[in-house]
Amino acid sequence: MPTPNPAALEFLLTRRSRPAKTLTTPVPDRAALMPLLTAAARTPDHGKLEPWRFIVLEKAALTRLAALVQDRGAALGIDPEKISKAQGQFGTADLAVAVISAPKTSEKVPPVEQTYSAGAVCLALVNAALAAGWGANWLSGWASHDPDFVREGLGLADHEAVAGFIHIGTETKAPPERPRPDLDAIVTWVEA
Repeated sequence: MPTPNPAALEFLLTRRSRPAKTLTTPVPDRAALMPLLTAAARTPDHGKLEPWRFIVLEKAALTRLAALVQDRGAALGIDPEKISKAQGQFGTADLAVAVISAPKTSEKVPPVEQTYSAGAVCLALVNAALAAGWGANWLSGWASHDPDFVREGLGLADHEAVAGFIHIGTETKAPPERPRPDLDAIVTWVEA
C-alpha cells in the first residue's frame, strides 16, 4: 500500500500560478533561490543528460532585455502592442530565471524527450517557488523564440532555446481560480 503525502497532493490540486505583472519585491536572494533551483533540477531526465540549464536574470539584466525587446521588435516589424507587452514582461520584473533547453547528442534519448524534460524543469521551478511561499509564473513570448534576441540577450548557442522565463517574487494579490479541464472530456480509460 502506498504511503500518501496529503499535504503535497493538496498543494498540487490547488496550485495556481501568479501573474508575473502582479509580482513585486522582495524576490528570493541567491540563498533562497538555490533550493528552488535544486528542486527544479530533480526533474526526470532520461539518460541523466541534464539537457537544460538556468540563467538567473536580476533587475539590471531584465532592464537590458526590455531595451533589446524594443530594438528586436522594431527590426522584425512586430506589432507595437506585442512589443510593449514583451517589454513589460522584462522591464517590470525584478527576478526571472530563464530555463534553457540545451539538448545533448545521445543515441538513447531523442531530442524531443530532452525538450520535454526542459519543460518539466519549468513547471518544477514554478511549483518549488509556490511551495516556498513566493509567487511565480512561467512565460515565454515572441522574443524567446527570436534567435537574435536569445543569442544577444542571453548568450545562447545555436542549439539552445528558451523553454521559459520563470518570474518569481512576492505576490501582491492572489488571482481568482480559473476554470480547469473537464476530465471526462480528456481522459480515456483502456481496460484491455
